[in-house]
Amino acid sequence: MRSYTELDRQPILNYLFHPRAEESLEKPDNSHDISVVIDDQITLGCRLFLKSTESPTLLYFHGNGETVTDYNQIAPLYGEFGLNLFVATYRGYGWSTGTPSVEAMMSDSEKVFQEFTRTLDEMEITGPVFIMGRSLGSTSAIEVCHSSPETVKGMIIESGFADTIPLLNQLGLNTDTLDISEQECIGNVDKIAEIKIPTLILHGAKDAIIPVAQAERLQAFSGARAKKFFVIPGADHNSMISSGGKHYFSAIKDFINETTGQNTWRQRRKKYRNSGDT
Repeated sequence: MRSYTELDRQPILNYLFHPRAEESLEKPDNSHDISVVIDDQITLGCRLFLKSTESPTLLYFHGNGETVTDYNQIAPLYGEFGLNLFVATYRGYGWSTGTPSVEAMMSDSEKVFQEFTRTLDEMEITGPVFIMGRSLGSTSAIEVCHSSPETVKGMIIESGFADTIPLLNQLGLNTDTLDISEQECIGNVDKIAEIKIPTLILHGAKDAIIPVAQAERLQAFSGARAKKFFVIPGADHNSMISSGGKHYFSAIKDFINETTGQNTWRQRRKKYRNSGDT
C-alpha cells in the first residue's frame, strides 16, 4: 500500500486542492443524489445522471475547483450519446463534508466505487461500467482501476498527469525546497503500467496546466493492450468539450462501443452494406 504522507503537508495541499463549497441545488430531471458515507463525520455528495438502465455508466471523478452541480448542464450531453454519468467528488467540494487530502482522496475512491456499484444494483442499472477521471480526478480513476479492475470494462483519462512533481512545479510550487521524490508521490505512472483493461487517454493540445507530454507518458506506460490516445487540437485544460464538441463525445462513445463489442469492423461493414440497400 502506497503512503501519501509526504504529500499531505503544507504547502503542497494548497496547490493540489482548491475545494469549493456549494449547496445541493435542485436536481435536474432524471438525476439522483447519492450520499457516500465515509464515517460518522464525512459524507461525500455525488450525483447520478440517468439516461437509461441499459446504457453504459461512467463513474466520473471531476477536476479540481469543480463541483457536482457544474455537471448539471454537461451531463445531458453525455446522455445524448447514450451514457449515464455518475459524478463523484471529494471531501470539502460541493456539499461534501471534511477537508481534502491525498490519503483521503485515495481511500475514499474505493468507498465511492463500492457505493457506485451498490447503487447500480439497487436501481437495476445493467449496462457496462467505465471509470473516467478528469485532471485531479485522473488519480482517483487510476486508483479504482488499479485496485478493482474486475467489474470495470474500461478506463478513460481526460487531462490527466503522469508525474506529480512536474505538476506541482507547473502549478507554481518550488519542489526543490520540499525534499520529496517522485517515489513518494501519487504514482500514476506505476499504477497505469499495471492496469490491463482497455484505456482511452484524452488531452488538449494547448493544455498549459498539464502539458500534453504528461498524457504521452501515461500512454507510453499504460499496460493495456487495447489503448487509444486522442488529442483535441486547440483545446486547453478547461476547454476540452467546447473545443472538441461532438468529436470529444464521439471519441468516448466509439471507445465504449469498441470495448463492449458494439462497434467491430464486422458491424461497421454490415451497417455500410445495409445503408446501400435503402
